[in-house]
Amino acid sequence: MTNHPFIVGHRGARNLWAENSMSGFRNLLDLSVDAVEFDVHLSSSGELLIIHDATLDRTTERSGRVADLGAGEYRSVILKDTNECIPTLDEVLALYASTDLILHVELKTDADGRPYEGLEARAAAEIDRFGLAKRSILTSFNADVLKTIRDVAPHIPRLSSLNHKSVEAKGLTKSVEDMLAVSDILAIEKSMLREEWDLLSALVPADRLGVWVPNEEEDIAFWMQQPIKQLTTDRPDIAVQVRERLMNAAA
Repeated sequence: MTNHPFIVGHRGARNLWAENSMSGFRNLLDLSVDAVEFDVHLSSSGELLIIHDATLDRTTERSGRVADLGAGEYRSVILKDTNECIPTLDEVLALYASTDLILHVELKTDADGRPYEGLEARAAAEIDRFGLAKRSILTSFNADVLKTIRDVAPHIPRLSSLNHKSVEAKGLTKSVEDMLAVSDILAIEKSMLREEWDLLSALVPADRLGVWVPNEEEDIAFWMQQPIKQLTTDRPDIAVQVRERLMNAAA
């Protein structure tokens, strides 16, 4: 085994294939990654849909709020540059159930930035239904969501994401301390982690620290050699190549 960080395919691998698409999730299986990350919204009809934004506009051929989709309507919402519809959490979990990939399941907020009522319990129940609690991590930028996950699904690990915007209200140190209290892992945006490395590496143990989202070879190589737990990237193909090269050089 290596001490290099785990490689997480961000939104499947959004710079290789359509983000959060079933074809992207399937293609990721051909790469030697350790984990996959994807995003979950809750529609008004109670469907758990895999899409990053709270609106349809950027990644699909439709517009409007994800939350406003009626029962089964997601099947007619086509992802841009594909012939595929929005996946469901059930479909993605079914795809990965027989693999050994770690699943980073990010629980999103609605178009007004509010947590979806009941999303935490619903997502955890689906993960449990597939027997994937030991291979899943529920993630969020929102401390209240993470607290709810802790309450309704204490058996599923939690990850908090931080960037410059998310620490504005409380400041960096307080934000990190608060998130450490409700999370097992802190994934920090690459520019902030690099700028504040001395402080953040002192606050967060290496086995609880991750970086997102380096995508260029030089940047990935830099982070691959840092004492962190995981690296989340839109180009997991490059990350795998860099890791192999570093491992071979050390052999």
